[in-house]
Amino acid sequence: MEARDSRKEKRGVVIQDRMDKTIVVQVERREPHVIYGKVVRKVKKFYVHDEKEEARPGDHVRIQETRPLSKLKRWRLVEIEQKAEGVVPAQREGSVE
Repeated sequence: MEARDSRKEKRGVVIQDRMDKTIVVQVERREPHVIYGKVVRKVKKFYVHDEKEEARPGDHVRIQETRPLSKLKRWRLVEIEQKAEGVVPAQREGSVE
């Protein structure tokens, strides 16, 4: 059986947190164009499980591959590496504090 440490990990920025226990993380990678050699920026979005609902848009996070949790969710939040600066966390609908 595969150990947890050998699962794929990626780093990205949270771009959306409107769903319950789910965030959308944008991961950017740069690679040279096949023919022309110019470095091209490629972006991909991942749906990530955030059990404690602690990540907010603008946060830099680390995510890890996991078993399928829903139709699109195959990643889970490992840690928040850097909180977004200057962003005031909005109160979620239905949450009582």
